[in-house]
Amino acid sequence: MKNNEIIKIYPGSIAEEVGIEKNDKLISINGNPVKDIIDYKFLITDQYINIEIEKQDGQIWDIEIEKDYDEVLGIEFKDFILDKPKSCHNKCIFCFIDQLPKGMRKTLYFKDDDSRLSFLQGNFVTLTNMSEEDVDRIIKYRMSPINISIHTTNEELRVKMLNNRFAGKAYGRMKKLAQAGIEMNCQIVSCPGINNGSELKKTIQELYKLYPSVQSAAVVPIGITKFREGLPKLKLYTKDGAIAEIKMIKEMQKKFIENSSTPFVRLSDEFYVIAELDVPESDFYEGYNQLEDGIGMIRIFRDNIENNLNRLDLHKKGTFTIITGVSAYKEIQNAANKIMNYNKNVRIKVKKIINNFFGETITVAGLLTGQDIIEQVKDEDLCEYIIVSNNMIRKGYELEQNSDKVLLDDITIEDLENEFNRKILICDYSGEDLIDIINSCCKEE
Repeated sequence: MKNNEIIKIYPGSIAEEVGIEKNDKLISINGNPVKDIIDYKFLITDQYINIEIEKQDGQIWDIEIEKDYDEVLGIEFKDFILDKPKSCHNKCIFCFIDQLPKGMRKTLYFKDDDSRLSFLQGNFVTLTNMSEEDVDRIIKYRMSPINISIHTTNEELRVKMLNNRFAGKAYGRMKKLAQAGIEMNCQIVSCPGINNGSELKKTIQELYKLYPSVQSAAVVPIGITKFREGLPKLKLYTKDGAIAEIKMIKEMQKKFIENSSTPFVRLSDEFYVIAELDVPESDFYEGYNQLEDGIGMIRIFRDNIENNLNRLDLHKKGTFTIITGVSAYKEIQNAANKIMNYNKNVRIKVKKIINNFFGETITVAGLLTGQDIIEQVKDEDLCEYIIVSNNMIRKGYELEQNSDKVLLDDITIEDLENEFNRKILICDYSGEDLIDIINSCCKEE
């Protein structure tokens, strides 16, 4: 184990009781070396364990512990996974990281393809940058569910799309995982003229053959930034193309619902925005477990505003500027109008930010940068408070020990507050806490 230094001991924990201290190092559990956090979580579950600890003075302590099954020791390690995350060796034609400009923070260019992060954090893996031993380890430790970026089940096409000669093995590995009872969720980045249309239909049908081990499939449209020099030329979805995809998928969903009572595959909200069609009703999203893929965000936001509107305090007044991207602007403006109609003393201005940093083809709020916000908001007549959604805040492995609220270009929320001389309020992107935020910041009439 490379990064086994302990940085925190929880008060009242087993670790504190047996004398483990900050900066000690974990050597082994029951005589087994600990490769990473998955080994640790697996080995620590027993009721009787023997752990080796290296103290700061170099002494080795051999500690016997009796505890409840699955009871934790109460420690945190310096590195979240006790190892470096595995990197991706694919060269996907649609990879967003390859479309980043030069000069950004190094960690933004790191492509992880790590099944441990898939299990622990919900990251997606391609099943391409791993050995058969890695696949067997997923099965041994019951690392389930696993999120998989599949894109196509056509072996030859997948090799071309991922630019990896081993990429065609993925569906076979998924069969092996399904036979072992490992649950999977799949993501497909759909590229017009490459893996959409009939290819997309075939991929979805192949994935459905592994249902219920493959629990769901999410389809998202390709995102193209202005930084694609030297990369393959790709097309964006047009309105007609998005409508055709929605129509095709809708027919498949009907059959899946008839057979299994679930749509199984869902398109991201972006398809409906491009097609200028309304998103499906709430029941269609079955608990909204694909929100991270941008699926159901519009509907859950709309429902949360509608369901919580009656909690708006009519005896208070206040003014707010909400900052959002192009895709969500219309929905946010509609919500603002509902709130202002319900309480005439609340004023909300919605500011749409054009993504000049990545290019105007990138329209989602989650990819807005601080510099675009500053440039386009600095001359605005701002309200008392500014509200931004939490999906603008950069998240990821490299921030595990970093509590700063940082946007993609390393501009912080504090930087924006200083720039605008306004308090910035961070709202859940689902809108669940928007009414509470407005109530708490408004003043009595």
